[in-house]
Amino acid sequence: MPPAGRKRLGRAAKAPVEAQSMAAYDFGRQERRQLSGPEVEGDTKRIFYAKRKRCMMDTRASVKSINQKIERVWKTQEEQRQKLYHEYCQQFLTLFQEWDTDAQKTKEEEEKLANIFRQQQKVLQRSRIVQSQRMQGIKELYEQFLKSKEDLEKNQENFLIGEQSELGKEMVVLQNHLMMAHQQQEVATVQKSLQSLLF
Repeated sequence: MPPAGRKRLGRAAKAPVEAQSMAAYDFGRQERRQLSGPEVEGDTKRIFYAKRKRCMMDTRASVKSINQKIERVWKTQEEQRQKLYHEYCQQFLTLFQEWDTDAQKTKEEEEKLANIFRQQQKVLQRSRIVQSQRMQGIKELYEQFLKSKEDLEKNQENFLIGEQSELGKEMVVLQNHLMMAHQQQEVATVQKSLQSLLF
């Protein structure tokens, strides 16, 4: 299951893009009002360069926002992986220490079997049973670790797919914005030409 913070990341990344789109829209409205007034004296080339500069600024802001989002996602996933590895490493270490302790006890008991083989045989059997249980516990824990790791990777993959989809939508909005700016520039050129013919 993806962390709850990811949804907030998505919404936080969308805010700058939406603000930039509204700013670009207001900018276009102001220019249309200027072009439609009787006091039009602006140079079409100057307006075009201003539009292009604003589009470049919007593009840079969008790319920066996307890079920041990817960096936050990568950092969050890295922290989750480190947390998972640390948790299971601690459990593995404890089990291996217990298993090693049991193995040492078994070796000491085996060294005493020279004269008391029959008496110590039961102790040896019990010790081997304990070792078998420890190894079984290690095996089960390892299988659990693999399953948890697989689930985490699937969740992260699904999250990245969703983020890529959002990124595609943002790129479409940006492309539409650039096309609209280009169309507005062409309209301004036509208006300038018509005014030159009329006046």
